[in-house]
Amino acid sequence: MTEDALVIFTPSGKRGRFALGTPVLTAARQLGVDLDSVCGGRGICSKCQITPGYGEFPKHGVTVSEGALSEWNAVEDRYNRIRGLASGRRLGCQAKVMGDVVIDVPPESQVHRQVIRKSATVRDITMDPATRTYYVEVAEPDMHEPSGDFQRLSDALKEQWQIEGLEADLHLLSRLQPVLRKGEWKVTVAIHRDHHGQAKLIDIWPGFFEGHLYGLAIDLGSTTIAAHLCDLTDGAVLASSGLMNPQIRFGEDLMSRVSYAMMNPGGDREMTQAVRQALNGLAQSIATEANVDPAHIVEAVFVCNPVMHHLLLGIDPVELGQAPFALATSESLSIPASALELTALNDKAQVYVLPCIAGHVGADCAAVALSEEPNKSKDMVLIVDVGTNAEILCGNAARVLACSSPTGPAFEGAQISAGQRAAPGAIERVEIDPVTKEPRFRVIGSDLWSDDPGFAAATATTGITGICGSGIIEVVAEMRLAGLLDPSGLIGSADQTGTARSVPTGRTHAYVLHDGTADGGPLITVTQGDIRAIQLAKSALYAGARLLMDELNIDKVDRVTLAGAFGAHISPKHAMVLGMIPDVPLDKVTSAGNAAGTGARIALCNVGSRAAIEAEVKRIHKVETAIEPRFQEHFVAANAIPHATAPFPELMKIVTLPDVSFNTGGGDGDGGRRRRRG
Repeated sequence: MTEDALVIFTPSGKRGRFALGTPVLTAARQLGVDLDSVCGGRGICSKCQITPGYGEFPKHGVTVSEGALSEWNAVEDRYNRIRGLASGRRLGCQAKVMGDVVIDVPPESQVHRQVIRKSATVRDITMDPATRTYYVEVAEPDMHEPSGDFQRLSDALKEQWQIEGLEADLHLLSRLQPVLRKGEWKVTVAIHRDHHGQAKLIDIWPGFFEGHLYGLAIDLGSTTIAAHLCDLTDGAVLASSGLMNPQIRFGEDLMSRVSYAMMNPGGDREMTQAVRQALNGLAQSIATEANVDPAHIVEAVFVCNPVMHHLLLGIDPVELGQAPFALATSESLSIPASALELTALNDKAQVYVLPCIAGHVGADCAAVALSEEPNKSKDMVLIVDVGTNAEILCGNAARVLACSSPTGPAFEGAQISAGQRAAPGAIERVEIDPVTKEPRFRVIGSDLWSDDPGFAAATATTGITGICGSGIIEVVAEMRLAGLLDPSGLIGSADQTGTARSVPTGRTHAYVLHDGTADGGPLITVTQGDIRAIQLAKSALYAGARLLMDELNIDKVDRVTLAGAFGAHISPKHAMVLGMIPDVPLDKVTSAGNAAGTGARIALCNVGSRAAIEAEVKRIHKVETAIEPRFQEHFVAANAIPHATAPFPELMKIVTLPDVSFNTGGGDGDGGRRRRRG
């Protein structure tokens, strides 16, 4: 037998020669092989399980004999008796190299496990959280070595885990000595190491801590707050929850909240207090739902627009309400949760806030860029994060532009007469027969359509309560397809449309989608005011997208990605009929769901992604819609449904828009229709 042996790891393919008697875990570390270990090789945690292969390996040019690893030892025997090892498995910290060997590292033993995100495209999140647990054995006090317990803990971490420069606050220092003695100088510590390498002590337990650590990924929107509770071991989402942003009572859109802060001394502090209180309640409820101890939630990542960013941090947003829309800071922030009064987490939990791109393009847009990676796209992609303040990205690997558009809350059900948040009982899908003008719909909580047998029984508990965002988009588009709505956005009368569902409301008309008054339910109509609110929202969205296309000197994009809290529920066809997005083949319109929330999850689960998005944000070019005269031009033209001048050839391949006009003066709707058909 030679003095050293060839060790080959799969699936990585990394190989090297090592002295006989080298532990497999040591060989893995020296080669940079992804083999987990929390206990530092003491045979306690079992994270470093490996499977040796024996026999002929022609691909690798080696033959592995039965004696390639050391004999099963007492530590492995004890672990197997107590917890059990799968057949053929060994502990990498105990098995020693005694000859040429091929070693497989199973997925559950890899530090950077792959977590699949299922949406329009399948994506992986490589697990590398900022906060992890480490088991250490600390030297006991010695009369001849007058160092403190914290210094010896730091020395142990440096020696056993190569963690240097550890910091701890006074509260943790006060807990340190009793925990060390209770654990007989063996403890597990939670260490937060940010992407700049700074190490902070977050928590400490006596002995080996077998619990998990958790983090919150939070998308703090103007209208809604969405949170995902993630296991920092494998990235699994244990629970997701959301609530309405309580700041709505101070104003539905961002500028109205800025105005509230301007007009009311201390108004910004009121809004900050309201949102922090809501976040604590959300954290508590989501932990309860997942049966997780809130003390084990050690991290939170926030994405939000600039106004929400400032109000979360306790910064007056007044400067964001006037040119040049200056941010207090555009860079990312790494701060203790206690600074934000987030008391429902671990006392020493850390918060990371993604960087903002500009005064009106925030950390939520940065999170979408992190999630959808337009900077890596070969084709020209338009990404629209639909919300109260829509963020838009357009570009490819050569260049990415960004802007925001003030769409308002109409797409989320606010400012709509029968609008509501997406909840059981809300109408989410709509079809209108173009001949009879009769509607059918589906509500959240049931898979049946309203004209299906059993629909009444299926919705008896929830009732039919209103229309959510996706339902609003579909009903307006369906009204246009059925000839109930003309290109200018006017609802026709009963005589003009041929249906008694068109009812007069003062000088305008409304369409009756559902009349539940006979059974004590609501009368759900789509009013002329609702149409106008949707027109304003979709015009702002389209104009922002068109402005970025102008900057890139293009007339079309290759594909469109819809993001946002209800992005997964928007019908591409109806969005195109409405004119929300530029014309592309419908199979090139996909949904990314809550991409900002996904970006927050990526930043939570992978500390390296934080540095990556901070660098990318500096490369994204911001276009300011507020001072671009072409934005207004695009906005006006986009008021028509789908558009006054753009031909939408891809849409016209699959739908026929009725040639109707309910404006006796002609108006721009007819003119736009003639140009479109020509």
